[in-house]
Amino acid sequence: MMNPNEDQAGRSKILIVDDHPLVREGLKLLINQERDLTVCGEVGGCAEALDVVNRLQPDAAIVDLSLGAESGLDLVKRLQGLPQAPRVLVLSMHDEAIYAERSLRAGALGYMMKRESSGRIVAALREVLRGSLVVSPAVASHAAERFLRNGAPSSPIDCLTDREIDVFRRIGHGEENRQIADTLHLSLKTVQTHCAHIKEKLGYENAAVLMREAVKWVESQV
Repeated sequence: MMNPNEDQAGRSKILIVDDHPLVREGLKLLINQERDLTVCGEVGGCAEALDVVNRLQPDAAIVDLSLGAESGLDLVKRLQGLPQAPRVLVLSMHDEAIYAERSLRAGALGYMMKRESSGRIVAALREVLRGSLVVSPAVASHAAERFLRNGAPSSPIDCLTDREIDVFRRIGHGEENRQIADTLHLSLKTVQTHCAHIKEKLGYENAAVLMREAVKWVESQV
């Protein structure tokens, strides 16, 4: 009897969502050489991803968190609201200590860093297809520590909401408030409010300190 997560050729269908064509091509070659997996689509943005999911109903999606001006984290959340939601493996260059738990809360089943070996990425994808959670031992240990502290954050950055950390990251990349507002389809006042909350939570005195620390944080993620 055929597994419901497999297509007629006996392969699980995978969607790749990454804004770098070279990364998509590499993942496609890696996945298509597996007997039980096949790439049914590769896209660079959220709208295209949602279209492919609705049309082809992939079993799983590999999603990057940075999709140009768009947020992969927002895409993960939107995918969960679809009637045929694929299981999601986030594959990102961003620090797992900051983004892994956020990705799982958004609905992903796994989080892997792009520096991982191809074998580990394929193994993680198979675990996600089986419905298992996949994170590194460091992330699992961090989550356990938070549980023992009754959910208390281990760093000030953990206090930021998903939207606030997105704004913080964009400030670190040199974007001004008006540009952030246009990109995220928010009002300028809303972005300014997010900045005020970030400064309050992180103890920054003014906008200059916020910008300086945001740049330092972004550089530390590379």
